Amino acid sequence: MLTLRLTPYSSTTWTYEGGSYLTSDLTSAVTPYQHPMVEHLSVTDGTRTLLIVRERVAQRTVSDPRPRSLTPAMYDRAREAALRWPADYVLIESASLLPVRISAGAARTTPLYLAHHDGVLHGSWDMSDLRRFAGTLSTKEAARLLIYRPRYGSETLFTGIRRLTERSTAIFGGDLYLHYPEPALHSSPRALAPEADVLAAFTEAMDQSLDLRPMEPESTVFHLTGGFDSGTIATRAAQRFPGLVDTAALLVTGAGREQQIRRRADMRSMLPFGRRDHIIDCLDSPPLHPDCARVQGQPLSPYEEPLHLPFSRLTTLLERDGARVVVTGLSGDEMVSLSPHESAATVLANAHITDKLPWLGPRSRAGLEFADDGIAPPAQVNSMTLLSLETTAPPLLRAGIWPLHPFTSPAMIRLGEELPLYWREFKALQRRQLDSLGLSHDVTHPVERESFVWLVQHALRTYGAPLISGMLRHGSPLFDAGLVDPDGLRLTLRELANGPYDEEFHAKLLQVINLHLAARAFLP
Repeated sequence: MLTLRLTPYSSTTWTYEGGSYLTSDLTSAVTPYQHPMVEHLSVTDGTRTLLIVRERVAQRTVSDPRPRSLTPAMYDRAREAALRWPADYVLIESASLLPVRISAGAARTTPLYLAHHDGVLHGSWDMSDLRRFAGTLSTKEAARLLIYRPRYGSETLFTGIRRLTERSTAIFGGDLYLHYPEPALHSSPRALAPEADVLAAFTEAMDQSLDLRPMEPESTVFHLTGGFDSGTIATRAAQRFPGLVDTAALLVTGAGREQQIRRRADMRSMLPFGRRDHIIDCLDSPPLHPDCARVQGQPLSPYEEPLHLPFSRLTTLLERDGARVVVTGLSGDEMVSLSPHESAATVLANAHITDKLPWLGPRSRAGLEFADDGIAPPAQVNSMTLLSLETTAPPLLRAGIWPLHPFTSPAMIRLGEELPLYWREFKALQRRQLDSLGLSHDVTHPVERESFVWLVQHALRTYGAPLISGMLRHGSPLFDAGLVDPDGLRLTLRELANGPYDEEFHAKLLQVINLHLAARAFLP
């Protein structure tokens, strides 16, 4: 959403020119991301200055970006109003002889990474902008990522780069202090009234979410993967904007490929979608291919899409065809997820994982004991969703495309939390919504699994194995840090080449390779 360079205890007189806010001594600068879905403004009372960069909301005139002077009382009211903004925002506050403060909203759409050096705070939505501050590898964060058990918090893979999490505040006066918020309050399932119309409530919640921002259907593309989540959002949009909603998807490999083709064709033929359907066939764009920017050594954040090549090619295709906004089905899983009390499986996921990963290094094994230390408190949006949004945003932003995720809206979250179990398990809510549109049984009750699992298997055996062999020959920062054991990795490589493929464990080699490539790209 923005990049920044802030120097506390210097000038607090801000001007706006050339798309950036600058202090009179040029020691501080804030550059908002330029996009029709983003606006920025600034107010000052002569002592304090507040810079606001935020997502636009519908039916409001775009704010004038030039600084405005207010009385102290009006300034306080403006700040309070800014904190109630219903979409994503970042607030930056500066005042004479005080540290600078940066606050994030609850509806995070884009990440903000922070780093500091020599009394100056730097920040960006693109981690590669902070490459020179990366420092060393964080043992605890690397251990989480290596076993596919990420945790949402201020730590990143690199000790010199931090993450500003939702509703958090960063205070910088030479050293950086990050303050987590209080835990967000959540609702609980409750019994439905006899006359309750759940699908009507679901439709209303989708409409509220789609209507929150000033989306232009003609320049918006909806993910339509064939899955329930993107399917419910995209079909609703097609009903509301007949003939205007174009679609996009990655075509999977493996057992579910033909089923995905049929299901998507059924949805597009039954609803009035736009004529363009943007498809990237994963058969032609496997992860870890030499054409992948990550494999070529570009400094991509380790939190960006692990299947980078097919997703980046889809983004390029959308950019070429004029898309400015992409709408996803992210967080649909979390909306109807079961609580630990409702789930029959109460054993912590991945509790046994270290027994099956011989390549996990001694420092990683030790670090897992502290994997839950220092994480952010419960948020309004599920923490795994927040990490997924962070994965999705940077590649789209580089292409000038803004991501929207309707399932993360408060209305959708509240509806999901209050629904009885029988409306949430097996995605009954989404299934019944699609069924109400007259879609086929193939769409609402697919038999085959539509997944990237076969694509990952192919990529690891075809392109991943040579990359791992290169790590073993030439070394890796992961070996040097004791995070990955080369002997165990060598053993696993032989298993991958000669034995049966074990999805649960061999697939995690993708993360080993991605973290190795990120470490090589970021660290000196």
